[in-house]
Amino acid sequence: WSQPAKAVAVGLELVLAVDVSGSINTTEYDLQKNGYVNAFNSVAVQNTILGSFGGSIAVTYVEWSGAAQQSQQVAWTLINSVSSAQSFATAIAASTRAFSGQTAPGSAIAFSDALFSGNGFEAARTVIDVSGDGIENEGTDTATARNAALASNTAAINGLSIGGVAIDAFYSSNVVGGPGS
Repeated sequence: WSQPAKAVAVGLELVLAVDVSGSINTTEYDLQKNGYVNAFNSVAVQNTILGSFGGSIAVTYVEWSGAAQQSQQVAWTLINSVSSAQSFATAIAASTRAFSGQTAPGSAIAFSDALFSGNGFEAARTVIDVSGDGIENEGTDTATARNAALASNTAAINGLSIGGVAIDAFYSSNVVGGPGS
């Protein structure tokens, strides 16, 4: 008989869910991916993490496209130092594009929400950042998935839309939700 490992306490558990559907061109892919690489290499972001509640976060990098196309490209990582933030940035930079299919943000939200269970971390706040350039054309209904995630494991979902007014409106109405989103 062995006792289960105790989850590592962190201030935040964060899923970075990046759209890699067919409508995402190389420039948009690089904008999303390099944005996260630059963020985790940023002294300002590193200081914010280290100065946050508990001085650490757990984060994972996911790429998504169609209904059954989600991939955890970088596993859950504890960020509790400058070097761990830089290592996470390096891991994102080393990943290669996983898909180029349809656009299923609802399926991506459902996949991301499930990643909080049994990930080895425990935080008072769980957040999914969903970035993308298109509205749903396949998979789970986005607003339904958002509502289910907010009722389940996820405290907030942020929408990082790439594109014009129509995409912003779709993300505001269907993706974004929860306190502080």
